[in-house]
Amino acid sequence: MLVWGIITVLGVLCVYLLLSRFSMARKMKTLSEEAKHFDEQRAQFNETFRVVRSERHDFLKHVSAIHFMLENKNNEEAKQYLDELVEGYKETNLSIKGEHGVVAGVLHQMYRKARALDIEVVYDFDLPLSTLPLSDQKIITLIGNLLSNSIDACEEWQKKYHQQALLTLQFYKRSGLYLLTCKNNSLPIPAQILDQLFVNYGKTTKGDGHEGLGTKLIQDVVHEANGFLDFVHKDEEFMIKIKIPAIKKGEIV
Repeated sequence: MLVWGIITVLGVLCVYLLLSRFSMARKMKTLSEEAKHFDEQRAQFNETFRVVRSERHDFLKHVSAIHFMLENKNNEEAKQYLDELVEGYKETNLSIKGEHGVVAGVLHQMYRKARALDIEVVYDFDLPLSTLPLSDQKIITLIGNLLSNSIDACEEWQKKYHQQALLTLQFYKRSGLYLLTCKNNSLPIPAQILDQLFVNYGKTTKGDGHEGLGTKLIQDVVHEANGFLDFVHKDEEFMIKIKIPAIKKGEIV
């Protein structure tokens, strides 16, 4: 009996160690993925800072060029030059207005990535995303994964239909809630994937080589903030709506 008791205890310990090892491996994988995202986001912030410095450095040169055109009565040429200049500044301003540096970096880089793929992007913010009652790291995880998934979906949709896809990100505050909505064109998604999309790791609408971490990380951030996430896929449009209470550390924001 004693021997069987020892064997049973050893068996239980082995199972416990295996489960602990599996759990630790899962956590390490998640942490490794998050670390990779943060490295990418730091690079994005540095790139945004470089763009802003470059624009500021060249501003007087642009003014001088426009002034020269106007002096020489080249009004149409000056207008075209100014329109192109404003469009470039508009792209940067959409991303950095009122945002913390790292958040601005992600927004700017995702905007440029989408435009490089000819995806139309609309940022419609009533207030900066940085006002969310979350750490910068959590905001980056949330926004980075939302936009990355949306861009991938739009790219696949464009490849099939040869039309320009649209991605919109809206952010506003109503009745003590921050409301974040992300919409994009999307190919049909199987029901079995949709049902588990924001529940378990490993569920993804992408092809091979993707691990489905992004959607679960989004849900984790929302859950930690006592928020609510809902999504709808209809008529080849995917929409996520996130509601987060305007409360931080026991105080109303």
